Amino acid sequence: MEREKWIDWMRVTACFMVMVVHCTEPFYLGGEGSLILTESDAYWASFFDTFVRACVPLFVVASSYLQFPLHYSTGEFLRRRAVRILIPFALWSIIYALVWGEPVQNFKDLLLNFNYAAGHLWFVYMLLGIYLLMPLLSPWAERVSKKELQFYLLFCFATTLIPFIRAWASAGDVPVIYGPSGIPNRALYPLWGEASWNTYGLFYYFSGFIGYLLLGLYLRRFTGRLSWGKTLALALPSWILGFIICFWGFLSRVLADAAGHFPIEGPTGLAAAWETTWINDTTGVFLMTIGWILLFKKILNSSQDDKGGFYQKLLLPVSKASYGMYLCHLLVLSFFSGWLRQTLGIGAEGQIGIWTTPVEILLAAFLTFVVSAVFCVVVQRIPKVGKWIVG
Repeated sequence: MEREKWIDWMRVTACFMVMVVHCTEPFYLGGEGSLILTESDAYWASFFDTFVRACVPLFVVASSYLQFPLHYSTGEFLRRRAVRILIPFALWSIIYALVWGEPVQNFKDLLLNFNYAAGHLWFVYMLLGIYLLMPLLSPWAERVSKKELQFYLLFCFATTLIPFIRAWASAGDVPVIYGPSGIPNRALYPLWGEASWNTYGLFYYFSGFIGYLLLGLYLRRFTGRLSWGKTLALALPSWILGFIICFWGFLSRVLADAAGHFPIEGPTGLAAAWETTWINDTTGVFLMTIGWILLFKKILNSSQDDKGGFYQKLLLPVSKASYGMYLCHLLVLSFFSGWLRQTLGIGAEGQIGIWTTPVEILLAAFLTFVVSAVFCVVVQRIPKVGKWIVG
């Protein structure tokens, strides 16, 4: 089967986008909670994080497009995924537990969840859940009609409004709950069958990343190669509308809480409230994901062998190492992000004024990407051992 080169382009780009997200976080999340130093930083953080917010859904769509419905038996599929995903994940979970925080407590926590200092590892749990569902849904996915799949996609898209409905319904005084991490979270307003004794409401099974699983299926089965005119007519309005929803949603909350006075700071839960429109299964992120995918899908698969070319020599090896890059990048990023903030300064008082923040974000992301890519590509080529380390 011919390799889907646009998927490799999308996977590599999504990997860089993840690093931009994490390089942006220090500009609205301080060491002890939420912190935005200047109004210009609020705009920069909203712009950069919004621009790349579709990164995680793009990974899910790529997995769905390539794996769903299954091409082989359930046992073989789960075995391959376990080798590729679980072993490197376990290794890097141990590394983060030893490097950050208190190791003994970290190892205790690993029995129940990821190390909160390495928050990006939440992604692996979600991905494993998607993989466990694929065998159950595969028989349906093989025979589903285009109209039927469109109906379920529309249903999933409707669930992207739920976080906004919850926020509106929870506008009054609601209890604050402290989880194991110590991060305060406002109680979620129960909707459509939910209650303190039942979290499985009407839309429970249609929300979350299931929509992206179905989106990948739809793209592979029912979307051919569109013309550039049709691609842009569909992709640009979808992406722009999604960007506006995410960008203004974050920024308006920050400006309202700041009331014209910066810096603004508070508990970590404050940043979580700012991020409402950035949640992966919300309307804006879903729309931007559609826009990104349609554009990437226009990168056609070349019929040429491409030996010695950019794709074969550079992009493909990085794409194959992207999972390992995701796992290890936070260690590299923390160094470059801290070093650049010490070197260039902070916010509008930095070495290049209001441009200090965007330069630090992009430069830290680029350096992290290059170092992580080189490390993972080299390690992956170590016979027998490499795949256990970086997948």
